[in-house]
This record gives sequence, structure tokens and C-alpha cells, in this order.
Amino acid sequence: MFQVNRSENRLKKLEEKRFADLNLREREHLQEWLANQPDALGEELLIIQKEFDGFADTRERLDLLALDKDGQLVVIENKLDDSGRDVAWQALKYTAYVSSLTKTQIIDIYQQYLERYCGGGNAAGLICEFLEVEELDEVVLNPGNDQRLMFIAAHFRKEVTATVLWLREHRIDARCFKVVPYVFGDELFVDIQPVIPTPEAADFMIGMAEKETEARGAQGEQKSRHKLRRDYWEMTLDALKEAGDTLYQNISPGKDHWLSAGSGLRSCPYALIFAKSEIRVEFTFGRADAAENKWLFDRLIEKKDEIEAAFGHEIEWLRLDNKKASRLQFGRPCEGYNREGWPEYVAWHVEHIQKWERALRGPLAELNQGLKSGENLI
Repeated sequence: MFQVNRSENRLKKLEEKRFADLNLREREHLQEWLANQPDALGEELLIIQKEFDGFADTRERLDLLALDKDGQLVVIENKLDDSGRDVAWQALKYTAYVSSLTKTQIIDIYQQYLERYCGGGNAAGLICEFLEVEELDEVVLNPGNDQRLMFIAAHFRKEVTATVLWLREHRIDARCFKVVPYVFGDELFVDIQPVIPTPEAADFMIGMAEKETEARGAQGEQKSRHKLRRDYWEMTLDALKEAGDTLYQNISPGKDHWLSAGSGLRSCPYALIFAKSEIRVEFTFGRADAAENKWLFDRLIEKKDEIEAAFGHEIEWLRLDNKKASRLQFGRPCEGYNREGWPEYVAWHVEHIQKWERALRGPLAELNQGLKSGENLI
């Protein structure tokens, strides 16, 4: 790893170190780093427990337990300068142990983690948010026998890499990440890179897995709900077209509980929401920078009275200070999965998305112009 000296247009090599040389420890340091920044492992993960020991008839502890975006459990085993000989065997035992965890048990495990390490929170709600589903009964956790393993170390012994490669040949998602500390003056840097599989091989395998998943199709209740939503969105899009609405004219029906459309403000979409017990219209500030989202929200809420008067209803304004995004929404209760009520719900969606877009169009255009003219984000 190199530092770039831009004034001299030269590279300077950072000094590679051993964790032991820096008095860094596995549990106190590496584990905490990954628990608080799990996307350092190259994907979105939700850490649901650390030092997990909830196994029957044994007091062994796995380092980190996580969920991926498909609801699969991920066992993460951390080592420091050397992987050791037994890490693969340890992780396989832990993966076998957690393979039997039920949805209820996983939610309970995460709730304990939140209460112990995060000052509390609603485990079920946070899992729904992470998996981007509206209702808990839609969530499928730890399905089948596709639990995953991740190994982290600065150096992997041959017996470990050979085992991981063998597991991958047998369709078990095991991965190795090389983690190396560097120092530059008083600053500490850590480089985390995938070594098995390489990023290129991982992309290929993900593509093959997606193809297989598509061919196999969704199963059971999930498949039924996907079809239900597609049917509802087809009906809604037809009604919008008939009403002459152009906001959704290039949008296709999908399987999700939302249907988004552009607002003209980058990464800030309008959305129709169709859930089991509620339908809504939404507008989200979803830009990559949380500070930008809060700034935009604060500028827009200054026009709250004007917007609500144009819309004809009070709006729920959600700044969401502990989240990256901010959101506006307006909804009503419904029995969404009862098809008999769909004509009424579709008519509601058509009426309110048109009012929604008209009420927000002018204020959003002003915000967009302010951004383009370089108005400072405060």
C-alpha cells in the first residue's frame, strides 16, 4: 500500500506491520472494527451477535454472526497474523450449530445484541428494514442449508485455503479475506482484500447463482406475494395511464412492495407503497451523503404549510436523524392482499400520487436549482 505525495508526484510505501507488533488484539480490535463496519467485507451485512455462544451442550463461541441481504446466516471467524490450522474446523462446527436456528430464535438473538451493545432497538423492525420488506411475515431467515462462512486473517495456512476451495467446489459459500495493518507516522491503516474467491471469480459466481435462482423461482408464500404485487402494480399502472399521468409512464410492474419514479432530483424518488395493511405515497431523500439528505429535508420542510395546503392533507415528515435517508409519506390503512378492495386502493393511489407530485413539483425544482447553483450545504 502506498501514499501519494501529490506535491512531489511520488509514491511512498506504507510500512506493513503485524498485529502483534502493534499490540492489537482479535476480540478488542479487529472484531470491533468489523462489527461496526461490516461492509468492509465487500457487501451489506447486518451483524446480529458477537461472541455468540448459544449452542446446546457446548460453550464454544463464534466471533461474529451476521445476516446477508438474502436472509442467510453468515459465520465470521477472525484471526490476526495467522489463521491457525483449526479455524476451518471451528467455523464448520459453528455453521452446523447455527443451521438449525429458526426465524424466532434469530430475532431473539439480534434483540439481545441490540440491548447489550446498541442501547436497544426493535430487532424485527430493523431486520425488515435491512432486507427491504414491509411485513415481518414476509421475512425468510436462514432458509435451507446455505449458511455462509467468512475467514479473516493476515496469513492463511495451506490447509485452510485448501479446505475453503474444497467447500466452494461443493457449493458452500466460504470466503477468505486478507487483513493487513499499515502505519504511516502516527496513523494506522488496515487493508482488507478478498483472496478466495477473487473479486472477478466472485462476480462470475454471483451471476451464475442469480441465474440458477431465477430458473428455480421463488417458493411458497414469497412467490405468491410477488405475483400478488405484480398484479396490483399492473392494475395501478393501467389506471395511471388511463388518467393521463406521465410520472410512471416508463415504469414496469415489479415484485416489490414499492414502485418508484424519478422526481428530477437525483436519488430522490417518488414512490407508491402497497403493503398488507397500508397503502402510501412517499418521497425519499436517498442521496449517498446523509448530510445532503438532511439539508434538503430541512429546506423542504420550510415550505411545509404550502406543500400540505397544495396536497390537501397533513403529511408525515420523517427526518430520520439516525438514518442516512429522510422521507415524507402519507398513507391509509387497507386490506392489501384482498383483491376485492383493489379498485378502491388503485383509485386512491392514482388520485394521491397526482396530488403528491403537483404539491412537491415546484419546491423540488427550487431545491434542485439551489444545488445546481452551488448553494452551500449547511
